[in-house]
Amino acid sequence: MSPPGAPPLPSQRHLFDLPDEVAYLDCAYMSPQLRSVTEAGLAAVRRKAEPWRTEWFTDAEGARATAARLMGAEADEVALVPAASYGIAVAAANLPVGRGQNVVVLDEQFPSNVYAWRDRAREAGAELRTVRKGPDEAWTEPVLAAIDEGTAVVAVPNCHWTDGALVDLVAVGERARAVGAGLVVDASQSFGAYPIDVGSVRPDFLVSVGYKWQLGPYGLGYLYAGSRWRREGRPIERSWLARAGAEDFSKLVGYVDEYRPGARRFDMGEYPQFVLAPMARAGLEQILAWGVDRVQATVRRLTDRVAQGARELGCAVLADDRRVGHLVGLRFPRGLPPRLRERLAEERVHVSLRGDSIRVAPHVYDGEEDVDRLLAVLRGVT
Repeated sequence: MSPPGAPPLPSQRHLFDLPDEVAYLDCAYMSPQLRSVTEAGLAAVRRKAEPWRTEWFTDAEGARATAARLMGAEADEVALVPAASYGIAVAAANLPVGRGQNVVVLDEQFPSNVYAWRDRAREAGAELRTVRKGPDEAWTEPVLAAIDEGTAVVAVPNCHWTDGALVDLVAVGERARAVGAGLVVDASQSFGAYPIDVGSVRPDFLVSVGYKWQLGPYGLGYLYAGSRWRREGRPIERSWLARAGAEDFSKLVGYVDEYRPGARRFDMGEYPQFVLAPMARAGLEQILAWGVDRVQATVRRLTDRVAQGARELGCAVLADDRRVGHLVGLRFPRGLPPRLRERLAEERVHVSLRGDSIRVAPHVYDGEEDVDRLLAVLRGVT
């Protein structure tokens, strides 16, 4: 990663297949595709037509290792999973929750990190404790206040998916460990765009999808597992590929109980993903080449411009120091303006509308002109 205070990147739009007339400010929904990712996928599809050329582990292990570097981990600490919900299911199957305890989640948190805990709490006779905050408050203090001696698990994101409101994972992790609670992080809206160091956060599990801020394909994500779970964790499926010695196909019926090193015990079945893995690897390697700090610095300039312009229009916007730099939510005092959806579509400006919030999530392919196009639409409907 680039050092703190790294300079913003120049426009990287030439690396993507994005028409000039499109202002795509919605990476939190799904990233557009790098040309290198498309080329990797096409080459992989052609290679599959000649199965004798198949290399089972090269690209998957490359994606694993690169994802690990981006989160400050080692390759052995990361599993390859199909979705955030899969990683959360692994966490729910391993972390103990007892009768009368509680599981802490955020209000209106993305459901991948809620449904599993609703079920787990119900089965255990525990409380699902939902943290709420005021519109101008930060998340960290209410989360810390919700954690007590009865907390079994704290299951939170790095930032809220609707407006980028930041959660201080280091502080939350320290508090969770102090009361003996597990920490589970859904980093899907930050990993690849906001610096994350698992050595500082020390989560039991951290999971992210790969098709947003890592610029990869849909269907392949990453699960970090803490040291205890890498030694003794129980996977939720029994894939032969997760077993020790699986690389030697001549010995597969010499059945073994041991798993491959570390977090690989949690790998999904068919994790080599001959088409998705090379695409994911290409996206991750580009992020690594840019540096996450430089990505954050680049996109922060754009969201700050969005926030300033939106405040001038009367929108409620979270204070800049209470959100991540790559995601910002705008709320009009009387809800979404009439015809907003139609005007955005007409001007080919892409953002997400989530409830009464406009979620703006640019990336390094955007420039000030894209932000100004959005602000022009907002001015025109108010």
